[in-house]
Amino acid sequence: MSDNLKFIFVHGLAGWGSYDERYHRLPYWGMHSGDLITFLRAEGFDCYAASVSPTGSAWDRACELYAQLAGTKTDYGAVHSERNRHARFGPDFSACPLIRSLDEDTRLVLIGHSFGGATVRLFSQWMACGNTQERNGTDPADLSPLFAGGMEGSIRSIVALASPMNGTTAYDLFEDPAFDPRSVKASLRSRLMARLMTRGTRAKEDGRSKEDYASYDMHIDRAQAMNEQLLPLPSVFYFSVPCSGTILQEDGTYRPDPRMEPMFTMRSCQIGAYTGKTRGGFVIDESWRENDGLVNTISAAAPLNAPMKPLDRDRIEPGVWNVFPTFTGDHMSLQGGLMRRHDIRDFYQQLLTMINNL
Repeated sequence: MSDNLKFIFVHGLAGWGSYDERYHRLPYWGMHSGDLITFLRAEGFDCYAASVSPTGSAWDRACELYAQLAGTKTDYGAVHSERNRHARFGPDFSACPLIRSLDEDTRLVLIGHSFGGATVRLFSQWMACGNTQERNGTDPADLSPLFAGGMEGSIRSIVALASPMNGTTAYDLFEDPAFDPRSVKASLRSRLMARLMTRGTRAKEDGRSKEDYASYDMHIDRAQAMNEQLLPLPSVFYFSVPCSGTILQEDGTYRPDPRMEPMFTMRSCQIGAYTGKTRGGFVIDESWRENDGLVNTISAAAPLNAPMKPLDRDRIEPGVWNVFPTFTGDHMSLQGGLMRRHDIRDFYQQLLTMINNL
């Protein structure tokens, strides 16, 4: 094993990590199958579970991730904070960094589930290239090293698990006047479970801009705009694992597999029936119907503007999205399952071994 390779796991929307008390009762990584981080450490991998804002934007989450890795106070950027109406500085991790040090010898493997994929992609972009907005609007002496960039060598690999890299129609379908979500048939139980899930993922209003939340970043148009800026770094190895928990119907729609977690089935039915246009004019055709309950399978393969190819373990290339075969399971199956247990230890052991041997 490489002594300096750090595997950093970043949770998705409404998730939690090792800084959160909840993690010790129910680990986000592993869930009912047991703590995946503990298992992987026992196998010799240097693994950590970050804790970022459950409903925050990719921007804020990336800043929090950097602060945890660097062992410093979170700096959201002077320009960004003023524009989005919130404090510039956040949690201080000086006394409790996630890893021992973030220096020129450190190599990070960033593993993001769901919206964690957007978080690690933005984080890696800034590590390499910095952020022009913050550099131009901040005194150099007061600029976070994250926004200065120049640290591409610290990023070894990025893994996006069931990540809405092109957004998810789970948001856009409610804003399309040509589509009525209520017309999609689903059981009463699934409707009630969907309401519970919506409550758990809704951001609390705190006066900041509506554009500074995960729910905004996951819209199709917003995700496409982000993709124009988040081009693959030539020296980084990219992997993605799209998931599908649905079955194609005779009428061309997709319906949930009976094994799907109950809280996802209502939304899955709606995604599986939707075609239309976003506010920005992006066309959602039938290829977007297959889903894992929250994320369109096509969206989790790779950014639409990025180079990609099916995973070939004998010819893994940097700067290209190496796409795993679609994983059969719903949105939380790769986490170990919320209500239905999935043993995913072998999957992660093989994944980390492959990356470690690059």
